[in-house]
Amino acid sequence: MSRIHYTKPSITDREVRYAADAAANGWGEQCYAYIDRFERSFAAYLDVPYSIATSSCTGAMHMGLAALGIGAGDEVILADINWIATASPIVHLGATPVLVDILPDTWCLDPKHVEAAITPRTKAIVATHLYGSVCDMDALLAIGERHGIAVIEDAAEALGSAYADKRAGSMGRFGVFSFHGTKTLTTGEGGMFVTSDRALYERALTLSNHGRAKGETRQFWPSEIGFKYKMSNIQAAIGCAQLERIDDLTGQKRRIFEMYRTALAPLSKHIMLNAEHPGTVNGYWMPTAVFNDGARFNRDVLLQAFKDGSIDGRVFFWPLSMLGLDGLKASHDTPVAHSLYLRAVNLPSYHDMGRAEVERVAAVMLRLYGE
Repeated sequence: MSRIHYTKPSITDREVRYAADAAANGWGEQCYAYIDRFERSFAAYLDVPYSIATSSCTGAMHMGLAALGIGAGDEVILADINWIATASPIVHLGATPVLVDILPDTWCLDPKHVEAAITPRTKAIVATHLYGSVCDMDALLAIGERHGIAVIEDAAEALGSAYADKRAGSMGRFGVFSFHGTKTLTTGEGGMFVTSDRALYERALTLSNHGRAKGETRQFWPSEIGFKYKMSNIQAAIGCAQLERIDDLTGQKRRIFEMYRTALAPLSKHIMLNAEHPGTVNGYWMPTAVFNDGARFNRDVLLQAFKDGSIDGRVFFWPLSMLGLDGLKASHDTPVAHSLYLRAVNLPSYHDMGRAEVERVAAVMLRLYGE
């Protein structure tokens, strides 16, 4: 029986050709050619003026927070349901992550809890668009404006998602994306920092190049301690090829989700799938089933049944506040976040997944939980 992977990239001859060209010719004066092209093309796709390709989304977040001046004594509000990569740059900079609760349908930040958590030390709000669902950006941006606080978009999982006709990642003070091998668009590893704020871009650009300011005439002369989160030219070549296929890549994610919606319709009274509210587009990076509270469901039993059927499944993110890590102590109650992780599972979703594979996944769930 063939294995159904939870995700894998879509690589065609175009990606191979571009990567081979970068490996053969992308040196010397051409060493940044694909990087520059990828940055320009990605910014155009998002309709933002500035972008910086990075070695990871985590690096992009670290660099962006540093460019904002986040540091010791500052607080940054984020959702308790998150991957650790969203919180770790805050801790690395000496600031304090303030974990708040989420909405039960999108699994993204609950704006009322965000506002309640603001203190004189709050310097930023990180809006994570989880599994392709988008945050309530109107509410969060209004909160940020009222309090003079930057709203940042963690769009690592939201390529192809949109809010009020604006692409996820393009609305906050800055946005960050992931191109890990599991993501809708991949460069193997990699990320992107994007912004419409020219001053912030110039600051991040300096930090991204070991603190060497643009226009500095002295060779190898940094004006401050910076970072080295640059993407390689070969990675960017793959990204250029992927970006030329972006409509197909994002479209296939949506088609897979619709197949799941149909196949799992007999369980619709018992589960909730990724939400897509009016005025939004969900990129459906990772189809997710959340069973109703009190439903006859055991996550570990389902994951073992998937494994027995050569199917990959993933746990829903754990609340960061339950990890017991220094710097991630809970300062607010997050009952919704703590109620979800045991009732939810991520379902396989890779680009060339077809109806037969989706129905094979659904069959396991129907066998266990169908009426």
